[in-house]
Amino acid sequence: MRGTLHQHYRLFDPDSLDRPIVARMVDTQEKEDELPVHTHRKGQLVLAQRGGVTCEVPSGLWMVPPRCGVWIPGGMPHSNRVTANASLLFLYVDMEAAGLPQECCTLSITPLLHELILRMATLPPLYDPQGPLAQIAAVLLNELIALPTERLHLPITRHSKLRFIADALIDDPADRRTVAEWAEAAALGERTLMRLVVTETGMTFSRWRQQLQIIVAIQKLSAGDTVQSVSGALGYESVSAFITMFKKALGKSPARYFSDRGADQTRVDPAGGVLPASPDAWSL
Repeated sequence: MRGTLHQHYRLFDPDSLDRPIVARMVDTQEKEDELPVHTHRKGQLVLAQRGGVTCEVPSGLWMVPPRCGVWIPGGMPHSNRVTANASLLFLYVDMEAAGLPQECCTLSITPLLHELILRMATLPPLYDPQGPLAQIAAVLLNELIALPTERLHLPITRHSKLRFIADALIDDPADRRTVAEWAEAAALGERTLMRLVVTETGMTFSRWRQQLQIIVAIQKLSAGDTVQSVSGALGYESVSAFITMFKKALGKSPARYFSDRGADQTRVDPAGGVLPASPDAWSL
């Protein structure tokens, strides 16, 4: 279906369907969209075929990287934010199935699993529980529980002071205020803020902010932005400085990061960076 995330959520209730696995495809409109905090009994796997998606849960912000999906266990409150003209796949799974992750995680999606989800998303959700589609669902579940995990998320605390800073950085990731300036804005001592960030997130302040920038960078690159425009949006004075940060954080340049997730998925932009390819980049 094409429309807003709100329309999808209003018209489709996965918990009302008596099937262990249900899949849906959603193409969003020509502007960014966000579905506020909601929950359902079934677990949810979120994949982006085109564009960028972030999922927020009480403990953190999760990015859906290329060739990956974010798993959200059933019953966990979460919100979804997508870039304009995104194409999404939602997979809903009964949590009674053995082996499903009990916490949020990023799963590395195989081409086979993607094709199985896509197949289910194009067929009626109330399939014959004894028919061929039920057999596809069984194979899909076996593939799902065997997937390796990748961690690409921003720990977000419920502490009001840190949440204030996190919200401000999410709204403006180019904000270059120092720890001392953020401490003053949050009415905290500088050392207190530094200790608080480590205690609440397990990261230093600079590493925590860098993780947010990585998430934003991957989202923007997935949506089609150039490396040059992304580096500017994150407040870097040069493209090379941004690429250096990206490489130190993930062990590879943006171009290599995307190409390693499918050589047919990327193309070089005029700035020497990387752009996602066409919406058909997932096709086999």
